[in-house]
Order: sequence, then C-alpha cells, then structure tokens
Amino acid sequence: MADFQGIAAATSSIRRLLERCCDAQRGVAPVRDHTTRVNAVRTDDMSPDGTAETSPPALTLFLYRIDFNKSLRAAWSAIGHQDGESHLPLDLHFLLTAWGSSADDEYRILGRAMQCLENTPILSGPLLDPAFAWRGTEAVQVCLEDLSNEDVMRIFDSLPVDYRLSIPYVARVVVIDGGERRPAPAVTRQVRGLKPSVAEDAGA
Repeated sequence: MADFQGIAAATSSIRRLLERCCDAQRGVAPVRDHTTRVNAVRTDDMSPDGTAETSPPALTLFLYRIDFNKSLRAAWSAIGHQDGESHLPLDLHFLLTAWGSSADDEYRILGRAMQCLENTPILSGPLLDPAFAWRGTEAVQVCLEDLSNEDVMRIFDSLPVDYRLSIPYVARVVVIDGGERRPAPAVTRQVRGLKPSVAEDAGA
C-alpha cells in the first residue's frame, strides 16, 4: 500500500470479498429474506444490547491486533535502504463473528465465510478495493490463525459483550510506506594524484 491507508484498505478488501460471497448465497438459509451484512466493527460496536452492525443476520470483522511481520521486516528494511523510503510490513489479526437469530443461522454464516476465504486466500488485482491506491504487484493473504481458546477468551474479556463463537484470521502482508523519500547522503569525492618521483625532482 502506498500510504498510511493500508490497514483500512486491506480490511475493506476482505469485507468486500465476504460480502460478495454472502450475496451469492441469497435465497439460502439463513438469508432467505435478508442478505447477511458484512461489517468491520470497533470495540464499542460489540455491544450487549446490539448495534446496527451486529443486527442479525450479520458477519463482523473485528481487528483486535496489529503486529509487524517478523519474517519480512528485515527484507523490507533492506529495500528501504536502497530506495530511501521506509516500509513497514504488518500482520492484521481479525476475529470473524456471526450474528444470527439462532445457532444454526450463525453456523451457516461462519461456514460460508470460511468457505469463501479458503477458496480465495489471496486478494490481488480486482479483488483489492479500488478506492485505495495499490501497487500493481501487491496482494494480501488471508488465512486461519492458530489461536488458543484461552487467547480468544482473553480478547472477549476486554469487550463489552459475552463470548461468541468466532474464527481467528490473519491478513498478511500489509505494507505501509513512509510517504516521502529520505534525502540521499552527500557524496564525497576524493581525487588522488601521483607524487613526483625523486628523479623528476632532481631534473627540475
């Protein structure tokens, strides 16, 4: 991603993909009459009283953690040394949560979301939200994250809502560029000449 909007751009691209998958299932339970809405939510949106974002049937993407990609940090630092621009590779950690009128509805919503991301694990080209400035070679990989039940429970302990069945996913690699190039260091030139020999000095 060319600028600071990388986090928002990746989240929006994932949401659009899931939205299209849910639209394709219209007429199939639990969306016989209503299409499942896919929303990116904040902590405040995870309310025990419900919000417009979590009104059934809905699938929410909750970004609970952002971390730098440890595998590619060094490689992108090397690139930044060459092109004079900073590059920060990030991993985005999401919880996908279904909101339905029954347990069966929620299972179907989650099943459809997992099927969609398994079928299309890499978002590139037209799958990336065109509202943002992507590089031609840029892509975002979305895959299941190995998160323990204890870790998931700990996340919900910090939310204003009781635990709900949720699936952890990680999106990588989202790169945030510095936005401006660092000035190149001044070049120092040293000119060396040949010293006159002793014989030349004597002839002079």
